[in-house]
Amino acid sequence: MIFPDKETVARVRAEYPPGTKVVLEKMNDEQAPPVGTIGFVRAVDDTASLLVDWSNSGRLNVIFGVDAVRRL
Repeated sequence: MIFPDKETVARVRAEYPPGTKVVLEKMNDEQAPPVGTIGFVRAVDDTASLLVDWSNSGRLNVIFGVDAVRRL
C-alpha cells in the first residue's frame, strides 16, 4: 500500500468532514456491507482512509485508493 502525502490527507479530510453521508460503491472485503449501503463518516485517518459507521451497524473503513464511496 502506498501512503498518501499530507496534502492528500488534508484534502480528503476537507472533502469528508465528520457526519458526511456516503454510499458504498466498491469494497474489496469479505465482510463489506452490500454496495449501496449508506454510512456516515466518523473521521479520516492519517492514511486518508474514511472511518465510516454503516447503516447495517458495521464499522469497516473505506481504504484510500482501494475502496470507493460517493458523497450524498
